[in-house]
Amino acid sequence: MAPGDAFVDAGGLEECVPTVRGTPDHGDAWSRPWTRDGDAETVRCDRFTLTRTRRGTADGVVADPGFRFVWAAHALLDLSGEAVLRAREGAPTRLFPEAAPLLDGPWPDGARWVAGSWPAPLGLRLDRFGPDDGTAVGAVVDGGRCCAHDGPDRLALAVEAEGQPLSVALWRNLGGFPADRPCRSTGVEPMLGRVFDLDDAGPDDAARVPASGEVRRRLTVGADCPCPR
Repeated sequence: MAPGDAFVDAGGLEECVPTVRGTPDHGDAWSRPWTRDGDAETVRCDRFTLTRTRRGTADGVVADPGFRFVWAAHALLDLSGEAVLRAREGAPTRLFPEAAPLLDGPWPDGARWVAGSWPAPLGLRLDRFGPDDGTAVGAVVDGGRCCAHDGPDRLALAVEAEGQPLSVALWRNLGGFPADRPCRSTGVEPMLGRVFDLDDAGPDDAARVPASGEVRRRLTVGADCPCPR
């Protein structure tokens, strides 16, 4: 499998970098093989190298200073219709064109996104999942922390990276995608950046490699529930 090949987005957690949507879909690292050296795993892409170490410390992206990218921990979760996603109340939240049919009023001409406040940007409630209803919508919530509640289960996710824009991307697909064989899938994705597609990023919407050539981020996944407020 090579970047750009078709694939089934089935489940689990993998890294999307330097874009989530766009070209190649899910990023350049998504379909490349990883190599292992000691406790580190590395994937070499056309414009950068990504190394991750499975320890209690952060790892980093090594690239040329000034390199702009979007990174997401692409976590697909098996959430029931009773699940609730908690993020900071009032957090700025971007909706993307697939949300247009679910909003009151027309989509603004030429707009790549519209913005509202969590949990119901522009009146579209996103924190609850419910049964399949044939919709699929993506959103990006400002701030790098969230918590999923599903019955007695809790899953907290957080990303930290000094000097970088932090968000949580949400993909709430309740049987609305893909068109030929729709399925239910839920992505809750701590993110560096504020857009799905790097090509849509404004000056402050993407992470940027500093002069050191290295971006360090810390991803935390746990069952404790420090719900954002």
